[in-house]
Amino acid sequence: MLMQRQPIALAIATLILGTSASQADESIVKEQRKTIPMPVIEVVGKRVNDSKRLTGSVVLMDREQIEAIQPLSTEDALRRVPGINIKSEEETSIVANFGIRGLSASESKSLMLEDGVPVAPGLFIGNERYFNPRIQRIENIEVLKGSASLRYGPSTIGGVVNYQTKTPDEGVLISARAGSYGMQEMSIEAGATSDSGDAFMGVVATHADGNGYMDKDYDMNDVMLKAGIAFNDQHTVGLKVSWYENEANISYRGLLLEDYEKGATYNPAPDDFFLTDRNSFDLSHEWILNDTATLKTLAYYSEVTRDYWRYNVDTPASNEAGRWVHTDSLTGNNRSFERVGIETRLTLDNFFLGVDGEAEFGLRYMEEESNDTRIRATRAADRTGNNDRHRVDYAESVAAYAQNRFILSDALAITPGLRVESYEQKRTVLTDNNASATTRNTEWLPGVGATYELSANDQVFGGVYRAFSPAANEVALDGLTDQQLDGERSTNYELGIRGTHGALTYEVAAFNMDFDNQVVTGNSDPNLSQSNAGETTHRGMEFSVGYIFGNGLSIDANATWVPESDFKSGAYAGNRLPYAPEHIANLALNYQSGNLRTGFLVHYRGEQFGDPSNRVDIPTNAAGGIWGGKLDAYTVADIVAQYEFSRALTAFGSIKNVSDERFITGLRQGIYAGPERTFELGIRFRL
Repeated sequence: MLMQRQPIALAIATLILGTSASQADESIVKEQRKTIPMPVIEVVGKRVNDSKRLTGSVVLMDREQIEAIQPLSTEDALRRVPGINIKSEEETSIVANFGIRGLSASESKSLMLEDGVPVAPGLFIGNERYFNPRIQRIENIEVLKGSASLRYGPSTIGGVVNYQTKTPDEGVLISARAGSYGMQEMSIEAGATSDSGDAFMGVVATHADGNGYMDKDYDMNDVMLKAGIAFNDQHTVGLKVSWYENEANISYRGLLLEDYEKGATYNPAPDDFFLTDRNSFDLSHEWILNDTATLKTLAYYSEVTRDYWRYNVDTPASNEAGRWVHTDSLTGNNRSFERVGIETRLTLDNFFLGVDGEAEFGLRYMEEESNDTRIRATRAADRTGNNDRHRVDYAESVAAYAQNRFILSDALAITPGLRVESYEQKRTVLTDNNASATTRNTEWLPGVGATYELSANDQVFGGVYRAFSPAANEVALDGLTDQQLDGERSTNYELGIRGTHGALTYEVAAFNMDFDNQVVTGNSDPNLSQSNAGETTHRGMEFSVGYIFGNGLSIDANATWVPESDFKSGAYAGNRLPYAPEHIANLALNYQSGNLRTGFLVHYRGEQFGDPSNRVDIPTNAAGGIWGGKLDAYTVADIVAQYEFSRALTAFGSIKNVSDERFITGLRQGIYAGPERTFELGIRFRL
């Protein structure tokens, strides 16, 4: 079924944009017409000094940098960013698993956006991991940490990651690559622009499939349509419609210890499937009120379905066999999520109290709902059976914020701000006579940041702000009882310096995050959720440096040091948070000669624990519950290269995990092993 839809998507793209395709030769030899910008909400912005206006650490990764890495997933690119730790479950990162600045990579406390729109299925109702944007549609990646994160929410304790999608240039660009484990991928980007340049339409369509490392096969389609029109100098409207589906043979079960130590590479759950669909619709409007004021409004809708079919196991038989022995009992944990929201932001240059200023005001309204069913089936029944648990979770939220950047002098600017998040959560259990419970909460989140120009090339930045992450419905309303839980609150501090001196660029930032009441999820006793709240502290530093030596040689490096990421109270007092290594580092040695570009990329992840108890040994049997153990440090190196034969044709390839390192990426009912050495080869061809 999935394979049948790909030609249809590509045919539609070609039909819509056939005019530009027929003028392919002209598009190669002439300068392409510039499309109007999509009026989306940006985390950083496109002006030259936008990042210097922000009071927190900023990382921008553009399309050229992304293509140089040749990532298979968005998280493959994110792991190159200082401060970010990845807990991958398979090489294409179908679900999101990343932590920022010592926050656990298994429970995100950071906001993930696409073109300024939340893309995690549930921000207030939980299950934020179940969708991850596809790397094939991404143009730029913005990562924002520190007090500038206050402009967004919720769940900005670690920061904000914003994926900016591609707006296709005029013409048709075809990309294809193939690699180890049967990986094959094809994308088409097609764009057309009106003669006046006031309107455009574009499509990005991708099909990818493969056997996957450890036979975790996948079959994915992703189609995104974008269009925009500038009615006049004041009003611009943009539209984005996307459709995604993925059928993946993945599970929460990993290898048991003995098989992992033997180097086994089989799929430990060969009959389990993770089926995902997502449809979304974004409508944006930009109104330039005058030379000093701009109003941006963004309305969005998304629907995500995630059907997760898992076979039960015979634990005694699994222990005896040293691997999972599956029964004929099948369970479908099937969930769907809907979100509708509208957000508006007003930016206003001003002169207040005799001081030049840049103000921003924002307002957001959002509703989320999930439909959670549990289907009991058998192998013979094949995904049909009795629904013995049916729950509906709902959340309604309103957020408002205001900030003003006071430009006190040519060197000093101070930005105070305030964000308010008010939300109501409700859970209804249809299989329990429609029993329900409701809870409400309001969070006041002040902050202040500053920038100071030490010189024309060096800037000090820093700030302090209050951040929070809401307790999901399953925790806040555990046992259909209002647990009276506040959000997970954190007071965050940051101080850093960044600069550019000719061939040298650098940034150093120190951070401290103090949680008032970090909630550990996973309880079934309604009396436990509140008592599990506790304090945690995260302290550390990030370092990044880039240097151009000349003669085509350059280097980029970054490191993260988090000496403290610990529980301060509760049952785990004194322990380190899971999936929060003390050391992470990246190194890229780049060389360019003519049309040839090459890179040697190294990634190091220090040791970390798999659960809050900080147990060291990994279980040897098929015991249930949370899997713990210490994950050893590892280093992987990649070699990447690309050659531009002409403006129309570029070839690229890579060898990843060159040394064929054997390492553990995560633990969850077994061991998740990282991919062995892989080879990839691809081309980009502009018609």
